[in-house]
Amino acid sequence: MTVIILFVVVFGLYSFRLLYLQVLNADYRELAGDRIRRREVIYPERGLIYDRNGLLVVYNEPVYNLMVTPNQVGEMDTARFCELFRIERSTFVKQLVKAKKYSWRKPSLFIKEIKAADYAAAEEYLSQFPGFFPEVRTIRRYPHKSGAHVLGYVGEVDSADIRKSAGYYRAGDHIGRTGVEQTYEAVLRGGRGVRHVLVDQFNRSAGAYRGGVWDTAATRGQDLTLTLDIELQQYGELLMQNKKGSIVAIEPSTGEILALVSSPAYDPNLLVGRERSVNFHALRTSGTDPINNRALKGYYPPGSTYKPLMALLALQDSVIDPNFFYACNGGYRLGGLRVGCHTHPSSGSVQLAIQTSCNAYFCATFKLFMDQPGYAKQADAFQHWRDYMNLFGLGERVGIDIPGEIRGNIPTVADYDRAYNPGAWKASTIITLGIGQDKMIVTPLQQANMMAAISNGGWWYSPHVVKQVESSDSVLAPYRVRHETGFRPEVFDVVLEGLAMVVSGGTGRQAQVPGVVVGGKTGTAENPIGEDHSLFIAFAPVDNPQIAIAAIVENSGWGGSWSGPICGLMIEKYLKREITDPVQLAKEKRMLEGNFLSPKPVLMPVVPGLPVPVPAPAPVPAPPAADAMLPPGNERATAHLNPFPR
Repeated sequence: MTVIILFVVVFGLYSFRLLYLQVLNADYRELAGDRIRRREVIYPERGLIYDRNGLLVVYNEPVYNLMVTPNQVGEMDTARFCELFRIERSTFVKQLVKAKKYSWRKPSLFIKEIKAADYAAAEEYLSQFPGFFPEVRTIRRYPHKSGAHVLGYVGEVDSADIRKSAGYYRAGDHIGRTGVEQTYEAVLRGGRGVRHVLVDQFNRSAGAYRGGVWDTAATRGQDLTLTLDIELQQYGELLMQNKKGSIVAIEPSTGEILALVSSPAYDPNLLVGRERSVNFHALRTSGTDPINNRALKGYYPPGSTYKPLMALLALQDSVIDPNFFYACNGGYRLGGLRVGCHTHPSSGSVQLAIQTSCNAYFCATFKLFMDQPGYAKQADAFQHWRDYMNLFGLGERVGIDIPGEIRGNIPTVADYDRAYNPGAWKASTIITLGIGQDKMIVTPLQQANMMAAISNGGWWYSPHVVKQVESSDSVLAPYRVRHETGFRPEVFDVVLEGLAMVVSGGTGRQAQVPGVVVGGKTGTAENPIGEDHSLFIAFAPVDNPQIAIAAIVENSGWGGSWSGPICGLMIEKYLKREITDPVQLAKEKRMLEGNFLSPKPVLMPVVPGLPVPVPAPAPVPAPPAADAMLPPGNERATAHLNPFPR
């Protein structure tokens, strides 16, 4: 009897289960008739990126990934498949084996990033290939073909990315690799969605599974507004074509970066789509290293561009006054030490010393600073000098919101103790620090920031390239903090006057802008293996600074020859939006034609309305007329005692 009851119970359970599956359960009804359920990931669109004037600089273009589920692959015309999707049969076999190793039941990538036009040509035949289905993705596009080092690029995640993401990323996902795309990945990426689709025996969609009740929508990423002026950025890249170096332009009142040029540059569209890895390798092996961001990683001694800051330090500590006089006589001499200088009248004031860029004056000023009373030993005075450097963002990262920034180098007490033993060195040992040499190293970004701080009268905001995030600005909070140097306002008045004199009648006359009072300083960074590097820092207008800028052109000679004119043209382009003066147009032509590169560089973007420069076979270092500037070599020191040769 017990056996009969047990049999009846089991039979009843099976009967009820069959009734539930075939009559009551909607899942069974929907999946009947050779239908299957397919889970598809809906990938979000990354946020769009605009420049400070509302111009779209990064948008999304749809592409298609062809996915495969191996256990659903049936008989098909493999030759036709390969023809439609433009792959070799060996590639087909290799990819199918790879998919089977991953999973027989789960879909995986078969062909990635098929252009929309190519997919459209094959789409109507897809039903002939069971087990294969499309997945819509997007790739980034850059309509202005400019700003690659700021914008960065997007690449596929690796195992480390997946592990660090705590489950967010999966194989095949994309992530920002450099630039803004990397720093602001969390707000740009958006959130994935999921769609459950019924597919019939012919690989055709038969509608949403259970009416889409389990589906979730993707959320698009947030848009960004950059601080960049993309037209100014393009113009800077054009001026720097066929040259190595960089330009950094900052709005002093906010720390917003108006242009950040690293040259050689490249079209950011090269690093998207299926050709990205090939193009990346080509850029890496081009011989000019366009991937390197020289604006953040360029390693240069500041040379004479440092002299205005040396003047500020000495004035702040009252070791000199504005009328301090020092007789140059061709250089600075102390015992057996000599630091050479060019021929010019001796300077009877700080302003004149800045205007003439007198090496002797600033070596003497540095020694007075180091020997000032109140410090028990030279190392203490030196540490005080170094602390001042840090206040202006030298020797430290200034905190820009794109990766790759280096600290530069402001030497430490420990550096000199190691070189000379503690207590065995003094001001004369390191005298060329007063003219921006010895072991002092800065980046173009730091120099532009230093110029912004000086033009502001002693304060600055951390330079940054993002102005606004679509729905939340909390990530920008660090860039709202004002850094104060604490220097007396009157010391800046003296130095700013000297900087204006540099451009109006000194070594920086090539940076003049019609109708605008520009302040600036030339510099020459010594290069032991070739021509020196041309440096220039500037700001304008002097009475209401709207732009601070630093430029360096490698292997091009002294500061006023190339970097000075480039800074002047950039200032004019930003303030006036166009170059119209005949003298300025001639200057622009010379900058465009200058070529200091070999081999020829990667193709650069072209600004509408400007001539396309033709690469010359050799450098064209022709200077302007002799009466337009002081003689070349006016500010390069000849230091016969330099413990840290570069």
